[in-house]
Amino acid sequence: MKKFDLLSWLVALLIPLALIGVGMRLLLTTAFLHLEYNMPYFPPDEYGFTKEDRLKWAPYALKYLVNDADISYLGDLKFDDGTPLYNERELSHMEDVKRVTKGALNVWYATLTLLLALGIWSRLGGWEQLYRQGLMRGGWTMVGLAVGIGLTVIVGIAVNPNVFWGFFVGFHKLFFEGDTWLFLYSDTLIRLFPIRFWQDAFLIASFIALGGGLTLGLGLRDEA
Repeated sequence: MKKFDLLSWLVALLIPLALIGVGMRLLLTTAFLHLEYNMPYFPPDEYGFTKEDRLKWAPYALKYLVNDADISYLGDLKFDDGTPLYNERELSHMEDVKRVTKGALNVWYATLTLLLALGIWSRLGGWEQLYRQGLMRGGWTMVGLAVGIGLTVIVGIAVNPNVFWGFFVGFHKLFFEGDTWLFLYSDTLIRLFPIRFWQDAFLIASFIALGGGLTLGLGLRDEA
C-alpha cells in the first residue's frame, strides 16, 4: 500500500475521535445542564434539591473539569448550614474525572490539529482525493458507532435498564479503578447527575456524532 493510501486510512481513524470530541465538548457546557434539568421527565431529587439548586451547584462541577483549579475549587463549596457539598470520596472521584477529561480534550485537540495538517498536505501534495476518501470512510465508521451507542441507550431507557447499566459500568471500568465511581443516592454527585442525566448525555453525543458522520459520508460521496 502506498504512503498516501495509509494516510487516507489514518484520516478515517481520526474522524471518530474528532466527532466524539465535538459531542463531548458541547456536553461540557452549562447550556447542556439547562437543557437537561428543564426536561419534563428529568427525575426530581428525593433529598431536596430543586431545579434551581441543581442549576446553582452543577456548573461548579462542570467548570472544574475544564479549568486549571485544584480540588479545593469543589472542596470549599458548602451548603447554607456549613456542611461540605462533597465528601472525600466524591472529591477523589472528581479529581480522577478531571484527569480523564483533560486527557480526552488534549487527544481531541491533537486530532483536530493532525487532521488540519493532513488536509493542507493533501492539498499541496496532490492526494486530496484520498484525503476526502478518508473523511468519508471515517464518517461512515462514526455512523456505525453512533447507531450502536444510541440504540444501547434507547433500549436501556425504554426496554431494559440493565442494558444501559452494563454499558455504563463497562465505560467506567475503562477509565476508573474498582468501584471508586459508585456513590450513595444521598451523595451530591448522584443528586446532581442521576443515571438519566448520563443516558441523555450519551444519547445526545451519539446524535451529534451521527450528524457529523452522515455529513461526511454523504456530503463527500460524489467528490471522493
